[in-house]
Amino acid sequence: MSDEKQEKKGGSIDRRDFLQGMATVPVLGLFGYALAQERRHIKKLKAAKAGKEEDKNVAELNVALLGAGAQGTVLLNAMLQLPGLRFRAVCDIWTEYNQRRALNLLKKYGHEANGYEDYREMLDKEKNLDAVVIATPDFWHSRQTVDCLEAGLHVYCEKEMSNTLEGAQAMVLAARRTGKLLQIGHQRRSHPRYIHSYEKIIKEAGLLGRIVTVNGQWNRSVQADLGWPAKYAIPEATLKKYGFKDMHQFCNWRWYKGLGGGPIVDLGSHQIDIYNWFLEAHPKAVIASGGTDYYSPATHEWYDTVMCIFEYETAKGRARAYYQTQTTNGSNGYYEMFMGDEGTLVISESDAGGKGGLVYRQPNAPTWDEWIQKGYVSAPRQIERAAGPALTDVRESASPDEHTIPIEFNDPYHKPHLRNFFNSIRGLEKLNCPAEVGYETAVCTLKVNEAIEAGRRLEFDPREFQI
Repeated sequence: MSDEKQEKKGGSIDRRDFLQGMATVPVLGLFGYALAQERRHIKKLKAAKAGKEEDKNVAELNVALLGAGAQGTVLLNAMLQLPGLRFRAVCDIWTEYNQRRALNLLKKYGHEANGYEDYREMLDKEKNLDAVVIATPDFWHSRQTVDCLEAGLHVYCEKEMSNTLEGAQAMVLAARRTGKLLQIGHQRRSHPRYIHSYEKIIKEAGLLGRIVTVNGQWNRSVQADLGWPAKYAIPEATLKKYGFKDMHQFCNWRWYKGLGGGPIVDLGSHQIDIYNWFLEAHPKAVIASGGTDYYSPATHEWYDTVMCIFEYETAKGRARAYYQTQTTNGSNGYYEMFMGDEGTLVISESDAGGKGGLVYRQPNAPTWDEWIQKGYVSAPRQIERAAGPALTDVRESASPDEHTIPIEFNDPYHKPHLRNFFNSIRGLEKLNCPAEVGYETAVCTLKVNEAIEAGRRLEFDPREFQI
């Protein structure tokens, strides 16, 4: 069997593809060089795919979960894969459903946790807790976080850290005052693919050149209102005690003003946080359009469709960043795309849709051989187009080479961010998304809803990002 046939049978990289972009390598020795790079690249892929090996000898931490609904369940399932955690309590006002389900799950894993309806009772009785993970509706985040910090606990709080800037500021100040850790749940900050893209591709290698435009989206299909088993309905008095007018509002709180922030906050917050991180800047202004275009305003108070443009002044120059979220069509899913004068990065938390991590080199950019050799990006795959007069035009640019990011990720999305939080408590790491970073993102996303209501371009005062 020829060498070429052997590679096609056993490797994921075609020889023809791999040799593209190696023009600076001397012809003599090219074959051996290419093979060595391919082996190195595949080794990196296998290592990344295997995931980070957990250290089972870490110090044990006593943990409580506050909010055991859909997001709380996602976090709980991720935490159950982390060593060194002992669950002592679960708090949820839906005691007969969410709370019971979480306690039963924990019991299967050997955790004998206590259940609470009111988090204040939990703080009074559970004196051995080290940390609490908060996944309640947004309008509860601030007061619960502040109270937990004041009780001497470290806090992991889901984003949006608060539905008001006043609430978010109180959380930052409480963390500083108590000296306890406060991690905000922008989990992409701990995602290996995002860390690699920022540290290696953008910062060290500078493969994108000057980033001038950014695009991002989170498109989601039509979803029915979340229902509930009638026999497990929460008593009306209990709902009102915790700020809900009925079960429908309790189950669909994200759509109601005063409780959540709508899709731009629920979904867009994650990705706008990445805009700030990768551009290393805060936006100067935002213009936005949105409305409740599909659902009934009687049940969906927040906008189901939002399109906005942020203006940035980065260290390398001006950049404009478009973002859209709409909840009536899930085409092309969700991703972020950073477009520079030398390259383009397309990245997503999800591998669905093939946008998990792609990098395109502009034809005018310097060769990327060094970065292929270091394993920062894969060898290129040239995008081929069918020839023919109807498909070519002098106004078009040549198709760029397509590279992939050699980081495969198979863990639950939130697991690395939770690991980072618990290891920071142990003194092994530093928080990837401390309260101040979460606050800056809250300033950006909450301003989008303001811009829609104002119907005009709004500027950010730099002091808005300071506490």
